[in-house]
Amino acid sequence: MTEDTFNTFELRLDEMVHGGQALGRHQGRAIFTRYTIPGERILARITDDRERYAFAENVTLLESAPQRVTPRCPHFGPGLCGGCHFQHIDPAAQPGYKRDVVIDQLARIGGIPNPVVHPTIASPDSWQYRVHATFHINAADELCFVGTDDTTLIPIEECHIIRPELLELADELNFEDIPELERVRLQVDSEGGLMVVLSTQGDEVPELAVDMPVSINFLLSDNEPVNLIGSSHARYTVRGRSFRVTAGGFFQVNLPQAETLVDLVLTILDLQGNETVLDLYAGVGLFTAFLAERASLVTSVESYPPAVTDADENLADLDNVDLVEGTVEAVLPNLDGPYDAVVLDPPRTGVDRRALDTLAALEPRRIVYVSCEPSTLARDAKRLIEKGYRLVSAQPVDMFPQTYHIECVAHFER
Repeated sequence: MTEDTFNTFELRLDEMVHGGQALGRHQGRAIFTRYTIPGERILARITDDRERYAFAENVTLLESAPQRVTPRCPHFGPGLCGGCHFQHIDPAAQPGYKRDVVIDQLARIGGIPNPVVHPTIASPDSWQYRVHATFHINAADELCFVGTDDTTLIPIEECHIIRPELLELADELNFEDIPELERVRLQVDSEGGLMVVLSTQGDEVPELAVDMPVSINFLLSDNEPVNLIGSSHARYTVRGRSFRVTAGGFFQVNLPQAETLVDLVLTILDLQGNETVLDLYAGVGLFTAFLAERASLVTSVESYPPAVTDADENLADLDNVDLVEGTVEAVLPNLDGPYDAVVLDPPRTGVDRRALDTLAALEPRRIVYVSCEPSTLARDAKRLIEKGYRLVSAQPVDMFPQTYHIECVAHFER
């Protein structure tokens, strides 16, 4: 443990790194701090010493960056809510820092010198954009977000990134009579429909009385939904097309930017009507629907059964879609191809190494990788390049303003 563990020292921040921290150097070591901005000078104190690098807290702001603004939310800051990371940064400046992070990850993890990364596409709305949010319940039966320590539950009285309808809904609900309640998901769909999705310990079915039009669903520990009141699904509209999403299923939280993702995928692939396309991690069919309008055949692979059921309805008007239920890892070895193009939209963990190798062996000419995690995108990009692909470009999309999270659409060609 060094003397810096107890003492403060002056630190200038040089760059933004993945995870929402700014990086500076002191005595030859990398020092990471939250709630700071590149260009700022602070008085720092080490909070976690890892010998070759360290994490520090901002004790005093000595010189602020012009991008610094006053956070809107009283829950934002050290030791408070962990849902937002960038409320101290002007929303107009956040996309630029996110592009820098994508470049860094592709170069450092992916080993790609000077990757082509376009300027981040900003969100039309920097606030009140989330159409759904999941809360945890504390011992006082309060709606909480997880704190910055990833453990403490922070009661939430206001939130500026979720739709106002969700805050109004939260004010109308009383969870005191629901034993072992763990999580509450609130959502509003494109038609204004409100939904509450409850999860409990031990799968004990809850009872929730409400005096307003709202659908209530219960999610078992195996992620199987049970409808209690109203509808079992929400409907979200993208590019004029309505998608049914059963309670517990995944759909993008920022609807205008979901449309941006679709537009990017279609522009990159530039389908002429005679191509065969493979859509992996297809969910309820968001990409499949628009790909099928422009391709001869789309094979859609999804592992979550309710999402496959939703996709079957969402794509019912299209006769050139082949829905396959199963994990990408299990399904890919049984597909013969050939495929002209592949669309990947994996979870944050990215694509399984063996699945990526199997995919590359199918030799699709183009791959569009829709990523929500730059580090796993960079890792998988390196693997694809080793298998004979090149990264044409990456397009960051600010799907989650006020947070460090980054959506990115990467274009690979064989």
